Amino acid sequence: MNAMLKPATPAHMHPDEWQARLQLAACYRIFAMLGWTEMIYNHITLRLPASVTGNDKHFLINPFGLHYSEVTASNLVKIDLQGHVLDGSPHPVNPAGFTVHAAIHAALDDAHCVMHTHTTAGVAVACLQGGLQQTNFYSAQLHDMVAYHTFEGITIHAEEAPRLLHSIGNKPAVILRNHGLLAWGGSLPQTFAILWTLQRACEIQMATLSMGPAIPVPEAIAIKCTRDALQFNPNHGAGQDVFDALVRQVDRIDTSYQN
Repeated sequence: MNAMLKPATPAHMHPDEWQARLQLAACYRIFAMLGWTEMIYNHITLRLPASVTGNDKHFLINPFGLHYSEVTASNLVKIDLQGHVLDGSPHPVNPAGFTVHAAIHAALDDAHCVMHTHTTAGVAVACLQGGLQQTNFYSAQLHDMVAYHTFEGITIHAEEAPRLLHSIGNKPAVILRNHGLLAWGGSLPQTFAILWTLQRACEIQMATLSMGPAIPVPEAIAIKCTRDALQFNPNHGAGQDVFDALVRQVDRIDTSYQN
């Protein structure tokens, strides 16, 4: 956890939950700063540690109706896998966010964080017949890490969950066809690093294809690139340094997420 994220823990709250809230609220502000927002929609969820929940799986989600720039540590909503609000929050939870995120948190033990976006580049590549192409520096770092899930409509129906999980398998970068991007990981910074790489790959591909055919990256080179990539590798901090740098940038703009 970034050492800067240490306002006093509320008396009624476990310190580990408060630190998780601060980290997640900061991430929402980072998304807003980067322009990865879609009005009041989309979600970043973070599973609370066992020190807070015991054997139960509880996670934090944004209050539905607020823009990412309005999310704070205290107004995040704590829910269980059935969507029950556990912290007395007056804010509603978006069913689309609960359905997809709860399914992933429930089924994948390593999915401590789940992020979903509808960026222009991400949706554009999700709508492209061939999906993400292995043609640039960033897509080459995601070799054999990208899953695809066929579009079934707005994700509010629980019966889609098994098919979504089958599509994902163990791949942390997910392209929801005709829909957007999704990433999951063992920590929030790692998940952010995966999503950022996927997003950047989509941006470069969209720019490249506007000019003409792209040069493919040979599979052997892509395998090497993915092996050598540092930004989401647990042996190299799993994205923590990048995330901390962006938190510092947010702090220079507005620290109200710490409220």
